[in-house]
Amino acid sequence: MNLPEEFIRETKLVMGEERLDRFLGAFDEEAPTSIRINPRSQKRSSFARLLPEGRKNRPSVITSVTPVPWCEEGCYLEDRPQFTFDPLFHAGCYYVQEAASMFVTHAVRSLLPSCFPTGHIEALDMCAAPGGKSTALRTVLPEGSQLVSNEPIPTRAQILLENITKWGWPDCIVTNNYPRDFCKAKTTFDLILCDVPCSGEGMFRRDPATISEWSLQNVEKCWRLQREIVADAWECLAPGGILIYSTCTFNTKENEENVRWIMETYDAEVLEIPTDPAWNITGSLLQGFDAPVYRFIPGMTQSEGLFMAVFKKSGVRNVQRQKHPQKIQGLKVISLDIPQATCHVELSYPEALKYLRGEALILPADTPRGIVNVTYRGITLGPVKNIGNRANNLYPKNWRIKTTHLPSEEIQIVK
Repeated sequence: MNLPEEFIRETKLVMGEERLDRFLGAFDEEAPTSIRINPRSQKRSSFARLLPEGRKNRPSVITSVTPVPWCEEGCYLEDRPQFTFDPLFHAGCYYVQEAASMFVTHAVRSLLPSCFPTGHIEALDMCAAPGGKSTALRTVLPEGSQLVSNEPIPTRAQILLENITKWGWPDCIVTNNYPRDFCKAKTTFDLILCDVPCSGEGMFRRDPATISEWSLQNVEKCWRLQREIVADAWECLAPGGILIYSTCTFNTKENEENVRWIMETYDAEVLEIPTDPAWNITGSLLQGFDAPVYRFIPGMTQSEGLFMAVFKKSGVRNVQRQKHPQKIQGLKVISLDIPQATCHVELSYPEALKYLRGEALILPADTPRGIVNVTYRGITLGPVKNIGNRANNLYPKNWRIKTTHLPSEEIQIVK
C-alpha cells in the first residue's frame, strides 16, 4: 500500500523506527474483523447458541469466536461474513465495530465505581455517527441513565438514528446539532464523549480511501477544529464530570498536544485507566509528556488505530439532580415513529431477507389483522401491516437491503 512519504516521515518521528516497522508490517496482514454483542439479546458466551448449527466448510460460517480482551461484549471473528445478509445483524443483536473503539466500554466501566458511585448518568456523545461508540457507551451506563447521541451532519445523523434504534436500549435521544448549540441550550452532562473528527491515520488499513485525503494541512485543520469542539463540550460538562477524548489518528498534534492543551486550559485532571500489558497499548509518544494516554497501533494491538485520554472536571458532582433525566430543550431532536405491535410471527431465513428488502409477505392464515411484528430466530425485525391476503412491509425504506444478489444459505456464526 502506497502511503504518503510525508506521513511516513512524520509518523517515524512519533513512533520511532521499531513501532513504525510493525505498523507498516500490519498492511501485509488482513485487518481483524470484530463484533460487539448486544447484551439485551444475548451474552457473548451464549451468542453461538442463538445461531443454527452448520457444516464448518460452508463459506458463510464463522467457526470461532475469540474474545476482545478489553471489552466484555467484544468478539474477534475468524473471517468476515457478508453481514448484510444476516437478519440478526439488522435486528441489532450485534454491532460490527473495530476492536480498539470498544475500549470505551473498559474506560467507562473502570470509572463508574469512583466517579459515579450513585445515581444515573446524563451522558452525551458529541460526534456520534455512525453509532459504534454510542451503542457501546449506552451498554455500560447504569440503569436509568440517559444518553444523547449527537451528529451535526444531517445525513450521518440519520445513519446514527438507525443504529441507535436497532440497538434497542431505552433512554437514548438522537440529536442533529453543532457542539455550540449545546452551549446555547445550557444543557449539562456528567459524561461527554468527544470522538472528534480527525485526519484518520488509524483507518488507513481498513479504509484505503482515507489515504488520499491525508495531508499535513488537514492535520493542522483537524487539531484546531478538535479544540473548538472540546471547548464547547467542556462548557457543557457538569462539575466533577468526565470528558473522554478520542481520535483514530497517530500524530501528536491531534493527540498528546491537544491533551496537554486541555490540561493547561481547563486545569483538567487526566485520569488513569487500568490496562493489561498483554494488550500492547502504547502510552504517550510526545517527548517530555507522560500523562496517561492510550494509543492502539496496528501491528502492536489486534485492532486499527485509536487514541484516547480521559479527563475529570474540578468540582463536586450534584447527585440530587440525577434523580430524573433532563429534558433536551432548544436542540434539534430526530426520531422515528415505528408502529408497535403485540402479535409476533416467526419468519424463515428467505422470508426474513424478503422483509429486509421491503417486500410484502404472506403470513399464516390465523394471523390477526393489523400491525404485526415479524421475528427471525425469536428476534424482532420490525412491523408489517397484515391486511389478510398479504402483509404490507413497514420496514423503514432507508434501512432496506438494496442488493438483488441474495445468498442461498444462512449467515452463521458458531463457536
